[in-house]
Amino acid sequence: MKTLNVPQRDNVAPNNQAIFDNLEKQLGFVPNLYATYAHSNTALENYLSFSNAKTSLTAKEKEVVNLAVSEVNQCNYCLSAHTALGKMSGFTEQEILELRAGAASFDPKLDALAKLSKNLTANRGFVTQEVKENFFTAGYNEAAFIDAIVQVGQKTISNYVHSATQVPIDFPVAQALKQQ
Repeated sequence: MKTLNVPQRDNVAPNNQAIFDNLEKQLGFVPNLYATYAHSNTALENYLSFSNAKTSLTAKEKEVVNLAVSEVNQCNYCLSAHTALGKMSGFTEQEILELRAGAASFDPKLDALAKLSKNLTANRGFVTQEVKENFFTAGYNEAAFIDAIVQVGQKTISNYVHSATQVPIDFPVAQALKQQ
């Protein structure tokens, strides 16, 4: 069975080497999942451009989407990475677990976003009218609705890359949610 290794800097194209250098400066390391994108000469740059693109969502709101989507898609790598990033964004461990479950009892607006993200992901883009109405009632507008959908898609790409490659998780591993 073919497995993909995590490429090292010396084994990737020069444009990816420059990205590795920037990631090293910014993060202190090159996450294994990002390195895996570098098997392609273009995918890492394209993905990072996509994930860093302008959006109406705040960094904290993006983490809400990332956590809910990664839980639905059962991506342990992204759950681990976004648990760490969620803490850096100011969420508590308990809030992160709740966001992963697709809710946020601690904030009605984030609750609507978490529910939308979970619903979109679980239903492959189809969203229930109730969830959609709740999103707009919570104070979001049409731009945020589209940006949330784009964020769901962006995170799903990483979820799929990890699910397909199973590269080692290089963040503290996120605990599993307790079954309700």
